[in-house]
Amino acid sequence: MKRLSLVVPLLVLMAQLAPSSQVRAEEGMWTFNRFPVERVQKAYGFAPDGAWLDHVRLASVRLAQGCSASFVSPNGLVMTNHHCVHSCIEELSTPKKNFIANGFWAKAQTDELKCPDLEVNQLVQITDVTARVMKAAEGLADAAGNDKKKAEMSAIEKECATSDKLRCEVVTLYNGGVYDLYQYRRHQDVRLVWAPELAIAFFGGDPDNFMFPRHALDASFVRVYEDGKPASVEHYFKWSTAGTKDGELTFVAGNPGSTSRLDTVAETLTYRDTALVSRLMYLSELRGMLIEYARRGKEQARHSMSLLFSVENGLKAYRGEADALFSPGFIEGLKKNEDALRAQVQADKALANSHGGAWDAVAAAVVKARPMTERHGLLEGGQAFRSDLFGFARMLVRAAVELKKPNSDRLREFTDGRLPGLQQRLLSPAPVYAEFETFRLAFGLTKMRELLGADDPIVKEVLGKESPDQLAARLVKGSKLGDPKVRKKLFEGGADAIAKSTDPMIKLALLVDAPSRTLRKQMEDEVESVMRKNHELIAAARFKVQGTNTYPDATFSPRLSFGTVKGWVEDGKTITPYTTFGSAFERHSGADPFALPKSWLAANKQVDLTTPMNFVTTNDIIGGNSGSPVFNRNAEIVGLIFDGNIHSLGGDYGFDDTLNRAVAVDSRAILHALEKVYKVDRLVNELSGK
Repeated sequence: MKRLSLVVPLLVLMAQLAPSSQVRAEEGMWTFNRFPVERVQKAYGFAPDGAWLDHVRLASVRLAQGCSASFVSPNGLVMTNHHCVHSCIEELSTPKKNFIANGFWAKAQTDELKCPDLEVNQLVQITDVTARVMKAAEGLADAAGNDKKKAEMSAIEKECATSDKLRCEVVTLYNGGVYDLYQYRRHQDVRLVWAPELAIAFFGGDPDNFMFPRHALDASFVRVYEDGKPASVEHYFKWSTAGTKDGELTFVAGNPGSTSRLDTVAETLTYRDTALVSRLMYLSELRGMLIEYARRGKEQARHSMSLLFSVENGLKAYRGEADALFSPGFIEGLKKNEDALRAQVQADKALANSHGGAWDAVAAAVVKARPMTERHGLLEGGQAFRSDLFGFARMLVRAAVELKKPNSDRLREFTDGRLPGLQQRLLSPAPVYAEFETFRLAFGLTKMRELLGADDPIVKEVLGKESPDQLAARLVKGSKLGDPKVRKKLFEGGADAIAKSTDPMIKLALLVDAPSRTLRKQMEDEVESVMRKNHELIAAARFKVQGTNTYPDATFSPRLSFGTVKGWVEDGKTITPYTTFGSAFERHSGADPFALPKSWLAANKQVDLTTPMNFVTTNDIIGGNSGSPVFNRNAEIVGLIFDGNIHSLGGDYGFDDTLNRAVAVDSRAILHALEKVYKVDRLVNELSGK
């Protein structure tokens, strides 16, 4: 409680330093093709050239499941966070081999285990397709124009994805001001090499999450294979044994998931007052339910742990957002910036006539969305049907319909360019736990009845005379979709196989498909299309009056940030930027979540207690940057991003370089632990280039 009491006054300070139209020196999650080289050179005397930028882009990779990573050897070795491959470790574990609790190490290459559904993406090419996307919608009304843009984006992605080894995505940047085509090389054979015990990967647990000092070895290594052999990689980061020093320039390459720094004030206020509050309430309830579920037994705790971590992480993040958005002065600061931009637009008569009404149009669309949002989230968003089995059923039901359509007319997730990824998820051999499925589905159905009401037509149609618990138990027990062979047969059988299926989960997916599609179409036509068109107008106006020397909001696409190793001042006290092995042992209490694993206690006399453990930098990051490499101007690994400090939680809406900090595992900590604690010489030699 003492630490959390610091959050509100500091975020009030951040609010008073509300984001301005002038980007701070180290602010920004920059695209690789628009990186501010001159700004870095002016601030640090280092000008990254094209070859350097290409090298670090190709050495940095994305985990399709929502994290970042990097190549760290010419033999396809990939570094990321433990929590980014937690699901893989969990899926490979058994009651007799609990790799979550005991860690994993492949003593020989032949011992490296394939992750059931992990995919590594490497960005190989960026192409500006803005003109083509914009032209497709010329002269069309909002809804028709939106449909045409989506169709054109699907066509572009299909032309790009010439084999199943490529993933192509048209990325919307600057809220529609720019459209770039990103072509990724897909690596689907990914194998676990090393992961430490959860006790040290998540040392400090939820109490230390988003805090500093930190003492976590949140690191793991996987390997990309091609044709059954370790992939040969040309671009990879070499390892720094020297690490960093206070004040040193650092770069972070990763895939920040989502920010809202370019949103209008109307959008931000609506999110704060509706969606944010709902998410906090929803996750708080789910967290309590998950904790009780985990108490049923060791296996229940093991296979629910990944979701619990995700919920706890999200809950603390949303609390941080709430502290920022409800702080006095924060919204006023955003409004001041927006008013200044609108005034600049109004000063240009022609620009005012063509673009001046965009903010009001967005505000009207936000109002239009409010009564649809909750129902849309439950049905089309799937919150009412929290179940992997239902997810498979919906994929199969919709694939049977969508794949018969021309590529341009399909739902975006079923287009040819995205089909390989969908098939990988659908046919994954990852285990499905019936008890956990029943628990999750019952929770979702209960929330649907609670939020929509027992007399709502769709609630009555779904539940019939059964309770959520009864229906969930019957559906899960009767479904065969946990078997990937069954899913494969249904997928290949298409509409005829779906029509003949007696699987109860398929029947549920069919039952809710039409109303879900109707909600989706209504949201797309009445809200999304208006938002897209007017966001594009606002972006164009911003470019016109402020120039293009700024960065776009995060979109889970590759970005590069720069900063320095630097602590901060809190309540008059200087927070130093490093922790050590020694301070980790001092923090050990013997009780979770502050209990070091046996391997660390046994190695106490072998390790150098002065070795840096974790450190902080001023790099601008957000969720999705987990697993990002931290590297120096020589493109050498000096750290591994795994968190931000408590002040970074308002970073969705702005960046304050006096307080916001990225938290990383030190490269020296990883190497020292591998050598002295785990004694994994094969991995140490590979990282050292021996």
